[in-house]
Amino acid sequence: MGTRPAADVQHSVSTWQQPSPPPASLERAELVEWVARRIIARGEGRLLVGIDGFTASGKTSFGHELAEWISGAGRPVLRATLDDFKKPWKDRHLYDRESGEGYYRNAYDYAAAKRLLLDPCRSRGPVDCALCSIDPLTQVDHSSTTRPVAPDAVLIVDGVFAFRPEIDDYWDFRIWLDVDAELSVRRGAARDQNWAGSDAEAIHRDRYLVAERIYLDEVDPLKRMDVVVDNSDFARPRVIGTQGDMPRPR
Repeated sequence: MGTRPAADVQHSVSTWQQPSPPPASLERAELVEWVARRIIARGEGRLLVGIDGFTASGKTSFGHELAEWISGAGRPVLRATLDDFKKPWKDRHLYDRESGEGYYRNAYDYAAAKRLLLDPCRSRGPVDCALCSIDPLTQVDHSSTTRPVAPDAVLIVDGVFAFRPEIDDYWDFRIWLDVDAELSVRRGAARDQNWAGSDAEAIHRDRYLVAERIYLDEVDPLKRMDVVVDNSDFARPRVIGTQGDMPRPR
């Protein structure tokens, strides 16, 4: 893997950003490498990687870690999150987006994700893609801000509901980060205190977790994962399932 010079990682212009985490442990670095090697072994052409799991399971951090390793191995990487492909808040009067059911049914704009990001990256010829549609914080439309997609680019997309039927067929490699539901709520509430305040826990428990339960019941995505990682302890993640042997989320 070390015969190529390091390549670039292209990130979204969204203000909803999370920095790449500092090294946590040798154990974590080895697991990231193990997964990354299996991704790039899928082939030399463009590859699309989806990372899913409960809210605050560590999807974005894991995506950044994979991107760093894969780009270091010489493959250009595009990083995106499905949170940058939600429907604009100005239209929320048109549909329920605040209940758990409404969030699952209505929050994400899968047509935009396909048109701007997934379809271009799945194509074979010279093409550009947008890594962000609507900034979830500023609500600025960035759909015209595009990046070239290299012929051997690896697109890494994190987000809840990444394996819904609307977009499930796009992925060459599927990852589920497993954490306990209550841990997800605690982590998410702590993370979102700055914008949600005292409502943070209720939002995570009554909206996000309810939506994720609907997703699991309707879609049953675990049976299609290439790898499931227990990410409860950031310094000591462990593989708990590979394709054909998947646990049920806790």
